[in-house]
Amino acid sequence: MTKTNLITGFLGSGKTTTIRHLLANKPQHERWAVLVNEFGEIGIDGALLADSGAVLKEIPGGCMCCVNGLPMQVGLNMLLQQAKPNRLLIEPTGLGHPKQILALLTQETYAGWIDLQATVCLLDARQLSQSRYQQNENFRDQLAAADIIIANKMDTWQPQDTQALEEWQAQYGDQRPVYRIEQGRMDIALLEQPRINHAVLPDAQHHHPHAQTQGLAALRLPENARWRRALNHGQGYTSCGWIFDGETRFDTVGMMEWIRLAPVERAKAVVRIPEGRLLINRQGQDLSIETQAIAPLDSRIELIHHGEADWNALQSSLLNIRLS
Repeated sequence: MTKTNLITGFLGSGKTTTIRHLLANKPQHERWAVLVNEFGEIGIDGALLADSGAVLKEIPGGCMCCVNGLPMQVGLNMLLQQAKPNRLLIEPTGLGHPKQILALLTQETYAGWIDLQATVCLLDARQLSQSRYQQNENFRDQLAAADIIIANKMDTWQPQDTQALEEWQAQYGDQRPVYRIEQGRMDIALLEQPRINHAVLPDAQHHHPHAQTQGLAALRLPENARWRRALNHGQGYTSCGWIFDGETRFDTVGMMEWIRLAPVERAKAVVRIPEGRLLINRQGQDLSIETQAIAPLDSRIELIHHGEADWNALQSSLLNIRLS
């Protein structure tokens, strides 16, 4: 049976960074797999995890628990039957609701395949003081469904954030453990904890359309196309993503500044630069930058904002920092 963990957390809580850390520290003799879902169509998380050594399956374009869970079931079945991993990590979109995913994983169908262990929820304590997070049903229910809560990014907190976390834990923690970490450095041993939280969650209220083309693969370029853009809307959020062919290179400093100054809440990029590959991850004013010598197969950029943004203006300035 495949040991399985659901890794939840709202937008910007650090799920992908945490999963990268876990994969980097997995036992060498074990085969791990990741089933990842993103709000956008571009497949940034897949690109970030591509060199992790894990078997990867992507479900882009919204919530994997919608449409009766069909994309989720297809991706899950493919991984279990073909990859036969020792451990499976499932990363839903930050806007996803955990109820139907947990219901699917505990179906009798998977009783002989899945050993469902602790559900982990990543939390940035700074979000606890903001009403639009507190009032978001998915934010609340992700925390309510967790066996283990990982309070991430503690190096960025102010004293009032620590206080907000302690107040939340006293009121809603139900004596569940809360581990405070920095930069996604979660103790891999926590994945072995059992699933003990069987809280009854309300039904999810989905507020986004589903494209007819929604499937199991991230966006690809049509033949002879140099780049394309994709938009997705839901729950008051909009994602705008771009994919560029492997011949396109970006100015390194120009790309870092473009991401840093973009008037959006969330930004991720895996792009080709003269030095190789540039990985950028931004949540609000938190900015993480990494360069690697190996060039990516293509370049992918994703922006997410609460509401709309001037995507055309952002696109024009993005195109202006191309070198080729």
